[in-house]
Amino acid sequence: MGVGERESWTTEEFGASHEGAVGVLLADGSVPDPVFIAMTSAGGGQEVSQWSVYDGGDGFVRAPRAAALRAVCSCGWSGPPHTLQWEEFGEKSLAEAGADVADACAQEWDVHTVEVERSAIPVPEPLAGLLSRVESEIEKLAKTAPLAALRAARRLEVIAVQTAYWPAQDISRDATAEQTAAALGLNEDAAQNLLARFGRLSRYR
Repeated sequence: MGVGERESWTTEEFGASHEGAVGVLLADGSVPDPVFIAMTSAGGGQEVSQWSVYDGGDGFVRAPRAAALRAVCSCGWSGPPHTLQWEEFGEKSLAEAGADVADACAQEWDVHTVEVERSAIPVPEPLAGLLSRVESEIEKLAKTAPLAALRAARRLEVIAVQTAYWPAQDISRDATAEQTAAALGLNEDAAQNLLARFGRLSRYR
């Protein structure tokens, strides 16, 4: 079963490896199929999995009624289900009445990404502190001298390419795809893409 269009969240470091969203559960505990929303009279449209469309409506958009919401992540993690109290919603739409529950799901996904970061191989101090200070200095520079900030960022990009080449080569030879992904907090495909980019390796060897 696929997933339709919906609001999702990512972090800069982990990207699509840990893409979070608000997931929907029906009364029987199953995950509903995406809802098709027609866009043209010719039958064109798109499939949507946004939690707020699952209000049990049978009008223009037909969708089953959500029984609970939970945080979900592209890595397979999911948070605890939060039951929707429909009897308390009154005339409110699901988008309005369920907003606090959806916010709680987003916060739980935030905690999940913190746990992912903690489980990844740590960057030793003082290097981690140095990187944080460099980031802060470039952000400050950008306010007064954006061109200089851009050049500084470009220098960092060059340094990354130069210094990551041999580590990427060594990792590709000595570590499994699973080990590499776990250490970086990425899925295996993203981890292999990173190795290929920094180590100038072919994905099709």
